[in-house]
Amino acid sequence: MPHETVLTNARIVTADTVLHGHLALHGELIAEIGEGPARTGQDMDGDTLIPGLVELHTDHIEGHFMPRPKVLWNKMAAIQAHDTQIAGSGITTVFDALRVGTDENATLTADEMAEMGETIGRAVNEERVRADHYIHLRCEVSAADVLTGFAGLAGNPLLKLVSLMDHAPGQRQFADLGAYRTYYQKKLGLSDTAFESFSSKRLAESTEFADRHRRDIAEICRERGIALASHDDATVAHVDEALALGMSIAEFPTTLEAASASRVAGLHVLMGAPNIVRGGSHSGNISAIELLRLGLLDILSSDYVPFSMLQAAFHLVDIGATGLPEAIRLVTLNPADAVGLTDRGTIAVGRRADLVRVRNHPGEPPVVRSVWRQGNRVA
Repeated sequence: MPHETVLTNARIVTADTVLHGHLALHGELIAEIGEGPARTGQDMDGDTLIPGLVELHTDHIEGHFMPRPKVLWNKMAAIQAHDTQIAGSGITTVFDALRVGTDENATLTADEMAEMGETIGRAVNEERVRADHYIHLRCEVSAADVLTGFAGLAGNPLLKLVSLMDHAPGQRQFADLGAYRTYYQKKLGLSDTAFESFSSKRLAESTEFADRHRRDIAEICRERGIALASHDDATVAHVDEALALGMSIAEFPTTLEAASASRVAGLHVLMGAPNIVRGGSHSGNISAIELLRLGLLDILSSDYVPFSMLQAAFHLVDIGATGLPEAIRLVTLNPADAVGLTDRGTIAVGRRADLVRVRNHPGEPPVVRSVWRQGNRVA
């Protein structure tokens, strides 16, 4: 028989309200939501219960696989370390971002990315992980070998989301050539001459490959029912292209113009939670808080700091930018709906019992006290 769990004396955040009461879990699902304390159950001591966070874009896993330049860690150990931090941040569903499309400065090969994808699958099958893991494949469409890299992961059953990127100079995130120079010249330690050569090569590759690769990958994803995301859209033309290719998510639009056009077109607008926590974009692009206040923000992603999702949601409430149910939807229900995961993302009867117990400290980061996935305590 499915196990029964009752969590009582909790501040429960549903999709549209906050109530003081209790939850009854029946096996993997939420069976009852009640106001007031239950006669028996685990006392939550007045802490906040929210749905498990749903993370669509984390670049965090590669840092565990290569913790230092040229140091490659055991892949399974890297995934388990990554998963521990993910679950400890209140994330119960995670789309692990792997990148394909390389150049002479790439540190991880397409074969290594395919092996990482296979290892994620084995970790899931062997129940080594606490969170529910899927794969988000980030495709650098201006790279000559991106189709080969894509093919290496296209058959992975965990692949549920693909984003199409072009980080060439003068494109999207780096429409400002000065920002491109600041980022890449310092990162790669290039002289002025070497940087000019690097930039010219990147731009030529984008001109030759980007449009064709974007169309080819999008067609395969549409045929297989894999969700598609645009990346760093800067103009209305970028948004029009995304719509024509069948994309449903607009990741990190860099301008108000692109974010507004994406929202009007029905795309789910996703921004980075670190943008909220830091008070702005580290690249000098549009502020996520500004988009929220204009009604143009749907989803927050941790991007490169897993804990930033939870931190950002509570920070938005602390500064009066939005209410708690609305803030929590940005990191739970909205991302789940954007990729068709209709069984989770909200505290409601019949939904998965993916839950996070949070102790809030206004003005400071919240504390994750407990995490359940499908009714089982995992952190």
